Amino acid sequence: MRAGRPRDEVRLMAVSKAHPVQAMLEAVEAGVRLFGENRLQEFERKRPELASLSAQIEVHLIGHLQSNKSAKAAELFSGIDTLDSLRLAERLNDAAGKLNRTLPVLLEIKLSAETAKTGLDPAGRELEELLERIPTLSYLKVCGLMTVPPFDNNPDTARKCFRQLRQLRETLASRHTRLDLAELSMGMSGDFEIAIEEGSTMVRIGTALFGAREVWT
Repeated sequence: MRAGRPRDEVRLMAVSKAHPVQAMLEAVEAGVRLFGENRLQEFERKRPELASLSAQIEVHLIGHLQSNKSAKAAELFSGIDTLDSLRLAERLNDAAGKLNRTLPVLLEIKLSAETAKTGLDPAGRELEELLERIPTLSYLKVCGLMTVPPFDNNPDTARKCFRQLRQLRETLASRHTRLDLAELSMGMSGDFEIAIEEGSTMVRIGTALFGAREVWT
């Protein structure tokens, strides 16, 4: 690999949002076991057709989650990769507790000025409050950080973003030694090679696997 890293250090997440269940089934046949979905309602409709594969695959939510949908999200998904507030963490913890399950989560960090992007401010007080509170939320397991880079065709923009997330992870891990922040979910179809070079442990690939998004209803 160009980055000089062992292949098993980086997991592939197939981003199946806006693609039909058949595309997911074909991906499973090809060996894919980890999927990312953006919308709760979309995956809820797909889930019955994937029931026979529930023990073989993981499906994570990688889109923004409103706190009032926490209970359904905790029921549907293997993990929530877009935790972006203390309130959402508390609601997910309550929902997971009622299901008697431990829910893996990633903290979404906003490293872009784009208003459409969501996530925790890396310099904000809420991130610190959340990291201090998380150890008391016994049904949540924080696994690391994720980010979406700014929409920019300049590869240096993505590299700067990915490097910033890695450095933030190192800083936070040194402050919050009770937490395991090993996961770095960063990199998509157009920039995953850069993300891997900068330390990504999970790349989210959609278009390069499934082609252009379909209109799926």
